[in-house]
This record gives sequence, C-alpha cells and structure tokens, in this order.
Amino acid sequence: MTTPGTRPRLMRPDDADRSEVAPIELFFDLVYVFAIIQVSHTLLAHLSPLGVLETALLFGAVWWVWNYSAWAMNWLDPRSGVVRVLNALLMLAALGMALGLPHAFAEDGLLFAACYAAAQVGRAAFMWVAMRGHVLARNYRNLCVWSIVAAVLFLVGAFLPAELRLVVWIVALAVDVAAPMADFRVPGLGSAPMHTWPTDPAHLAERNRLVFIIALGESILIMGFTLSDLAEVTGPALLTTVLGFAGLFVLWWAYFALAGHDTVASERGDGSTAALRSAFAYAHALMVAGAIVVAVSIELRITHAETGPALVLTTVGGPLIYLAGNILFLRSRTGAVARDRFVAVGALLVIGVVALALGHTLPPLLVGLAVLAVTATLAVVSQLRTDRAAAAA
Repeated sequence: MTTPGTRPRLMRPDDADRSEVAPIELFFDLVYVFAIIQVSHTLLAHLSPLGVLETALLFGAVWWVWNYSAWAMNWLDPRSGVVRVLNALLMLAALGMALGLPHAFAEDGLLFAACYAAAQVGRAAFMWVAMRGHVLARNYRNLCVWSIVAAVLFLVGAFLPAELRLVVWIVALAVDVAAPMADFRVPGLGSAPMHTWPTDPAHLAERNRLVFIIALGESILIMGFTLSDLAEVTGPALLTTVLGFAGLFVLWWAYFALAGHDTVASERGDGSTAALRSAFAYAHALMVAGAIVVAVSIELRITHAETGPALVLTTVGGPLIYLAGNILFLRSRTGAVARDRFVAVGALLVIGVVALALGHTLPPLLVGLAVLAVTATLAVVSQLRTDRAAAAA
C-alpha cells in the first residue's frame, strides 16, 4: 500500500501479514466484552423512551472510541512497544467508560466523559506526532481539533443536570461522528478528504467481524447469567433459552453469509475509504447495536411470562436495527441492496404490529418463534445467494 510522503517509524509494514489482526488488537477488544454487557444491562434497567435515548447515546460514545482505535491500528505497527502501550492506555479509558456507563447520567458522568475525552484526544494527538512527515499527520491534526471540540462538550456536559447533560452530549457525539462526513475540515487548516486516508479493507473487515462476534457472545453470557439467577429453571425458560441461542446462531450465520471472508462484499467490494467508512464505522455500529438489543430481548423473554410492549419492541427491534446495518453495509460495499433484506424488514414490522395489538394474549414464546422464522429464512437465503455468487466467480 503506497502513500505520499515519508514512511513513519511506527507505521505498519507492508508485508504479507499486514492485514492480520495482531494479538494486541485482540487483547484490546476484550475490554469491550465488559463494555457491551454494561450497555445491555443499562438498557434493560431503563426501558423507557428516555432510557433508550440515553443508552443509545452511551453506546454511540463507546462504539466511536472502539471505531477510531480500530482505524488507528490500520496504520500502526502492532509489534512496536510504544503502540502496545498506547493500546493499553486506550483499554484503560474504555474500561473507565464501561464502569461509569450505568450511572453516566448520575454520579459517574465525569468518569465517563473524562475517559472518552482522554481516549479520543490522546489517540489523535499520538497519531499526529507518530505519523509526522506523512499525509496522515495532517489528517490526524484536523481530527484532533474535532475531537477536542467534542471532548470539551462531553466534559462540560458532565457538570450539568441530567436533562441538559443529555442534550450537550448528543451534540458532542454528533460533532465526533460527523467529522468524517465533513472531511475533517478546520478553518485555516483545510480538510482531510477520505481519499487521503490510505486504508486496508481486509484488516478493517476482520476487526469488525470480531467485534460483532463479541456482541453475540455477550448475548450468550446474558442467557447463562439469567438462567443461573432463576430460583427454578422451568421448561418454558429452557425452551426460550434454546430459541434465543438459535436466534443468535442464525444472526451469526446471516452476518457471515453477508460479510464473511469469501463473500462478494469482502472480496470484490468497493475498497474506497469513503465506502469503508460507511460499511464499518456506521453500518457495523447498527449491526452491533442490533445484537445488543437482541440480548436484552432474550433476557426479557426468559424472565417475563407475559407479552408487554418492551418485550415486543426489543424482540422485533433488535433484528430491525441489525438489518438497517445490513442494508447500509451492502449499499456501501456493493452499491446494491438485496430485496430479501427489505422483505425481512416488512415481515418483522408486521410481527411487531400484531404482537403489540394482541398484547398479553400472545405468549412471548410465539413472538420469539415468529422472529426466529424470519431471521432463519434470511440466513438460508443469504447463504444460497453467497454460494451462487461463489460458483459464478
């Protein structure tokens, strides 16, 4: 991968192993097992419109720290001791965010905001210095300015009442998330268009596959913890757990039939940095968020004997959010969207409307079965389409 300018000492070498996810990256991702559990538990404890909005914001901040860290490792040499120390410090910041997340709109707001600010500004400043003499140094200089603005807003919001904190933090996260869309333009410093960010699609794809697996694994942990906390493990609870596991399996299957190593989107997809930004920074945020909501829905179905609005909305909403990410991913990487995704969206919406209308008269098990039928069908169809494309290649 050639780039303009000199080659910084800490830049990842262009050898046969450049796209491999290094052990330090795998180690870094471990902290996100805990972070994702914290997000799902926070959502479970605040299943109201305000709670959902707050949790979505907190997840967005957690995701954006992971996302920018994954992209930085696209260029950094994972064998360098300095780079490993950077990852350790970023892990500590992510751990602090995860610890502060459940009470981020109460007494732990400053912990959450300070760790977010430290990760975002510290990483950008490090890259600015580490990539000096290369176009990436200029790019990270501009990114650092955007990150400082977002960090200041997060820190200011931490000292405000919960309602105002939510508003300020939404603006802060919007600043950080919108920066790539605005080409990191800074008055007096110019812009850093996406085509000036040399990127390794295979490396980014693998990092995002792994974090999606982490999100699904969190659901398995929740199922296990939920069952172990029951005073009595009943037949319906066991059946719901089995169906929940089946739902996670077909979600995994549908994902890898879409974004696996041997798919059209991976092997022959649009490799431009702008397309990769949409496919990984934004589309995978939705897919991971969908997996988190699925985990919450499984716990609700295990512990609730009646069908309420929260149970229906999470059971249907998780796959819908996941499919929104699917659609964006396909559009970004291939320029086309399979009709099966839209058919599945329509079927899930019908299930949701019917379940909300019938309410308590409909057993939670039936809601889960109906959603599983849709997602399982989608997984099979996706696999068949992938097999046909491979045979035609």
